[in-house]
Amino acid sequence: MKTASIPVHNKEINTRMLVSIAMLSAVSIVLSYIKITPPLSPSFAKMDISDFPALIAAFTFGPISGVIVELIKNAFGLFSTVTGGVGELANFLIGTSMAICSGTIYQYKKSRKGAILSLSVGTIVMMAIGAVVNYFILLPLYSTFMPMDTLIQSFSAFIPFIRTRFDIVLYSTIPFNLVKGLLISIIMFVVYKKLSPILKGTKS
Repeated sequence: MKTASIPVHNKEINTRMLVSIAMLSAVSIVLSYIKITPPLSPSFAKMDISDFPALIAAFTFGPISGVIVELIKNAFGLFSTVTGGVGELANFLIGTSMAICSGTIYQYKKSRKGAILSLSVGTIVMMAIGAVVNYFILLPLYSTFMPMDTLIQSFSAFIPFIRTRFDIVLYSTIPFNLVKGLLISIIMFVVYKKLSPILKGTKS
């Protein structure tokens, strides 16, 4: 009886994809430790670009690959978590929202206009998911360490018209994720066309 075999070419593609995802996950982990405090934000509000490798994976190999990169990054973060995993869960939800949305659109429209559309929609989706996650998960989590009134005051010290938890999301979280999405999108435009052939093994 004959048994089915996987063509050597397909094995090479699958191996290269797995290696690329592993490398992108490692880069994402490293980037997650490089954080900055954005303007008009308290010191504990940190920004990084660790979602960028997941977006590269989603564009190159499909949205599920981006999810895998985000999963590996945040699973590794559990070893040093100070939030009992809640922060990592929130980061995973926000990061995968852009990877899935942008990666899916780009798979159907692989062009410059498609890239602009996918990154634009992905940024908007990330802003929306980020608002929900911050309002219902992250801010309540922070309030277990810091009273909500004190938390609100820490933001109002930079943005005076912040008076409620909703104000934090509206005037800080949404602009925060907008800037982050735009920054990641700009980096994608600069490096993706150069990285994609290397990751796929099609660079001559």
